[in-house]
Amino acid sequence: MVTPINSYGRNSLRRRSLHEEVADCVRTMIIEGELKEGQRINEPELCQRLDISRTPLREALKVLHSEGMVTIEPNRGAWVATITAEEIREHFEIISTLERRAAELTAIKASESDLTRLSQLQEKLEHHHQAQERHEYFEINQHIHRLIIELANNESLTQLHHQLMNRVSRGRYLAIGMQHRWDESVGEHKALLDALLARDGDRAGRILAEHVMHTGETVVKELEQQQKVG
Repeated sequence: MVTPINSYGRNSLRRRSLHEEVADCVRTMIIEGELKEGQRINEPELCQRLDISRTPLREALKVLHSEGMVTIEPNRGAWVATITAEEIREHFEIISTLERRAAELTAIKASESDLTRLSQLQEKLEHHHQAQERHEYFEINQHIHRLIIELANNESLTQLHHQLMNRVSRGRYLAIGMQHRWDESVGEHKALLDALLARDGDRAGRILAEHVMHTGETVVKELEQQQKVG
């Protein structure tokens, strides 16, 4: 269930604008499937549910449009963007390459405190997996991937990765809904951490690239199956 924006507390709004808070909320609704691909976004209904006015929602939709998560048509409104299985496959191939390079660089550049942060995140990841807390797991998982990209300290790589990850985020959330893939993913993350702690960039890069492609392949198969059923 969506929590009204006003219920989040105003302290966070001192640091971030309201439309950014709204964009976060609507983005999560898309990722978790509450707003379906191809669905028209009912602005009055969403404003009522989030307890906001139309202006911050429209600004938020512009942000999501720039990320490729929403399609806006002048005088017609906004829809949740759709993405094909082939587009998913292509995006994951590129993300796999980017994250492989990021892991290689992180193994070299990360400080001991950075590696401690990654270890702590891994502990949280395993906790949420064991507790079957899907939403919380996904948030930590996102954090780990973003941190590895950040620690690579390559701005061009970071920007491209951010753009592509927004487009496949719904698919990545879909993948952990499949228990076998979720279980595999936790093990792959543990192997990645071990390689980073050992400062083995080649191994870390290979593990992360394979991890990303395993997720991509899972998503593509699921989408293709859904298309057959449909």
